[in-house]
Amino acid sequence: MAINYHRTSHIFTLDTENTTYQMKVDDYGFLLHLYYGARISGDMDYLLTYFDRGFSGNPADAGTDRTYSMDALPQEYPAMGTGDYRNSALIIHNGDGSDCCDLRYVSHEIRQGKYGLVGLPAVYAGEEEAQTLEILLEDSVSKVQVRLLYGVLEEEDIITRSVKITNLGSEDVIVEKAAGACLDFLAGSYDLISFYGRHVMERSFQRREIAHGSFSVGSRRGASSHQYNPAVIIARRDTTEDMGGCYGMMFVYSGSFLCEAEKDQFDQTRVLMGLQRDLFHYTLERGEVLTVPETVLCYSDEGFAALSNRYHRCIRKHLFRGKYGQAIRPVLLNSWEAFYFDFDGEKICKLAKEAATLGMDMVVMDDGWFGKREDDNSGLGDWQVNEEKLGCSLGELIERINRLGVKFGIWIEPEMISEDSDLYRTHPDWVMRIPGRKPIHARNQLVLDFSRAEVRDHIFKQICGVLDQGNVEYVKWDMNRSISDIYSQERSPGKVAHDYMLGVYEFLENLMERYPNMLIEGCSGGGGRFDAGMMYYTPQIWCSDNTDALDRLKIQYGTSFFYPAASVGTHVSAVPNHQTGRSISLRTRGIVAMAGSGFGYELDPNHMTEREKEQIREQIAKYKRYAPLVFSGDYYRLSSPFDDVYTAWMFVSEDGGRALVSAVMTIQNGNNNMPVSYVRLKGLDRDALYEEPDSGRCYFGSALMEAGLPLPAELGEYLSYQIELNRKL
Repeated sequence: MAINYHRTSHIFTLDTENTTYQMKVDDYGFLLHLYYGARISGDMDYLLTYFDRGFSGNPADAGTDRTYSMDALPQEYPAMGTGDYRNSALIIHNGDGSDCCDLRYVSHEIRQGKYGLVGLPAVYAGEEEAQTLEILLEDSVSKVQVRLLYGVLEEEDIITRSVKITNLGSEDVIVEKAAGACLDFLAGSYDLISFYGRHVMERSFQRREIAHGSFSVGSRRGASSHQYNPAVIIARRDTTEDMGGCYGMMFVYSGSFLCEAEKDQFDQTRVLMGLQRDLFHYTLERGEVLTVPETVLCYSDEGFAALSNRYHRCIRKHLFRGKYGQAIRPVLLNSWEAFYFDFDGEKICKLAKEAATLGMDMVVMDDGWFGKREDDNSGLGDWQVNEEKLGCSLGELIERINRLGVKFGIWIEPEMISEDSDLYRTHPDWVMRIPGRKPIHARNQLVLDFSRAEVRDHIFKQICGVLDQGNVEYVKWDMNRSISDIYSQERSPGKVAHDYMLGVYEFLENLMERYPNMLIEGCSGGGGRFDAGMMYYTPQIWCSDNTDALDRLKIQYGTSFFYPAASVGTHVSAVPNHQTGRSISLRTRGIVAMAGSGFGYELDPNHMTEREKEQIREQIAKYKRYAPLVFSGDYYRLSSPFDDVYTAWMFVSEDGGRALVSAVMTIQNGNNNMPVSYVRLKGLDRDALYEEPDSGRCYFGSALMEAGLPLPAELGEYLSYQIELNRKL
């Protein structure tokens, strides 16, 4: 059994293959956290210590015992109002005006299988692959109940957490703050690794000490955002890629979030992950329930690489859904950087012909095919095909493209609206707007109120009316602004941000059900919603609007700590790159793009030489040979683009029999006396002999991992190398 409860000690033990998570119901009914880390035996309540600590209050239950204080004890779900002055996981504003929720243990249930969350994305597992622990806590005065949900995927070394908050009292309460998970550490020095950025430069690696005080990362943008990703690592000070202890917290949510890390007066550390507190005041009427999105926990005592691969496997096997959840993705050619808005049906067909001759599987018609959409200023919300622009119906265009042996995909942005649109002129009240104030624009567009069912239903009907016109096998779902003016005419303002996200999830779920064979690729200006929540519906996400190969090395490096290559959309674009102006060889652009399973091109082949076209054919053939390995292989970061003169990474098959090593020289010394760079490989069978097919050279796995491979000392800018290795029988 992965989950065990000891009736005498009241200790819960959650075991995975390599980790143990333990907690205890104490004599006063408080649920205390005992241990999370490498797998152990025995009860860990001996770690709890009790001292008379000044200015740390004592609950009335403790009587004259001044050594018992919630201000010092590690807790599973700390709420405000119990004498704990650290960051709270839960703040309840009661009908009497007080902010207090004193949660005590009531009961628990252990059951086979993994819990699900209505209306929210969550890790799933077969009945025999997981167990669920549900612990019921209650405040005896307000009658607020909190159900703590734990899912244990034993073989994956994954523990998930979620929370359901129910108001069973006679008065309304307001949830002012709700985290999905809390980790309390009694001792130790830790770093917090987070991933910051901006549009066209997302998920940069940041490591900082968790010092005294409180540090937070999060989003108030209505989306998980380009600026901070909803996933963090808590690492011991000496942890590296290959050694040391580290904990992951990945929030399965695509809206605003908050992660807080705090070191307290007693050198204890608390890390919380959950819903953003700002613009959140969630009123619960009697009987109403708020479900806090899931947090996926993982621990590794073998460094970051092991942690990453556990998350990668979990996402691939237990979060991806649909036809393409476990399938190799089509190589596509996107029209955006080829034409932007300047295209017609003939141009798209011409693009499809080139795609067919080059060995690509699909052509995607990006923004500009609907309404009066010739630029950023109009058309959003009018999801009718502009047949005058295309010169034919959408069905006819798709048929022409399919006859070439090429699949067809299309771009949509359902959550947005232009003021210059028929929909806005008909329903200006469907826009998020604060009464009496002019709305804030971004990209000259406004946001539809997806918290309202009538708005979602109208847009869904429009989109389906388009998709039903032909064999659409791919949809690119975009969202090109942050949400401001968070207000709805139909619901409490403090509920809008979260209910909006629930509306988006409902729309995506309905789209998946109606079109089960269609691949949906997430895209929020590139990587603005690159999170586990979206991956539940869109197993492929456009990694960044930045297609520059050198910048992508940094973006994809940060992405890889939590998210598998199978989720990463990566394209080869034209040079000079339209974001950076940088020119990088087609070979290097291709190798960088092959770090993701959403491989494709975003350029106009008609402007390429025959030699370049032949290179593309070779790239595609090579990628299709490597695609299964990239999709499902273990991933290893071999260097850092922030610190090293080269950036290298590799994929290794689960059985260790096949590997693909890629490297790009990012700094060039420019002379023949430059030092040689040696890339030490990882994840190979130490005793096996590996052959490089191109050269016929053989190496032992131990040699490659201990001494490495030398990269050629060549002159040139941004040179790249790709080495395939196969274990000899």
